[in-house]
Amino acid sequence: MSHPTTTRSFPDDFRTQEIQTNGTALSVRVGGNGPAVVLLHGYAETGDMWAPMAADLARDHRVIVPDLRGLGLSSKPDHGYDKKTQAADVAGVLAAFGVDRIDLVAHDIGNMVAFQFAVQHPEQIRRLVMIDAPVPGVGPWDEILKSPLLWHFRFGGPDMERLVAGRERIYLDRFWNEFSADPARFDEAARVHYAQLYALPGAMRAGFAQFAAFDQDAADNRAWLATGARLRMPVLAVGGEKSFGATMAVVMRAAADDVRESVIPDSGHWVMEENPQTTIDVVRGFIADD
Repeated sequence: MSHPTTTRSFPDDFRTQEIQTNGTALSVRVGGNGPAVVLLHGYAETGDMWAPMAADLARDHRVIVPDLRGLGLSSKPDHGYDKKTQAADVAGVLAAFGVDRIDLVAHDIGNMVAFQFAVQHPEQIRRLVMIDAPVPGVGPWDEILKSPLLWHFRFGGPDMERLVAGRERIYLDRFWNEFSADPARFDEAARVHYAQLYALPGAMRAGFAQFAAFDQDAADNRAWLATGARLRMPVLAVGGEKSFGATMAVVMRAAADDVRESVIPDSGHWVMEENPQTTIDVVRGFIADD
């Protein structure tokens, strides 16, 4: 099967590698030189979402952009979608590249993987950026779950896979439309591209598995919080003005000591589609701050 091509171009010096890690294989883009930055995507997108930020950061950083387990062009195993396991996937990628310290930037489900990576490997993170999504079991998680917009957290399984088979674009349009400040900013080319990627064999099953693992993720995170542990690295909590907004900082202050906050104006959830330049500027400013 031919793979879709990205609607956004990474710089020419970026290469794509398949990295064997933690019993699976992740498709990873890497490029640039300098201190390492890892960019983790979320649901309804892939690592392709980061192309404009990767191009900017690669001017003075080594930028590592994996597709998460089961998503994009990464392999799609039957298990391992809890975020603790996926944090170990990321650790294996870093080991493969010989990287031992990073700035970590995440969005959506990437936040949940990034949080567990920070829990397991705090010594490897210099600065952490969390963008516009809750973290299971942390802060107002139980209240957030009551939102009727989040019915998809419990949507999945073989029958749901049958329902969306061949209709991936219809299902994904709902996310891009309802979680945008202006759905027109999530353009048609991007929608076609991601719908093709999520139509690959096993992709929707893997996507549903990301959500099905939330109960385990919440249990893992609460167990860590119950020890009295806290994240000590500087954290930037970023929310879209028309989406999570300042609540991102509320979530992170429940688990981290040094939290700064930023709200991306005129944007919903899809900050790299709706207001990419401001998002890039905010992230670059934070990781450049000594």
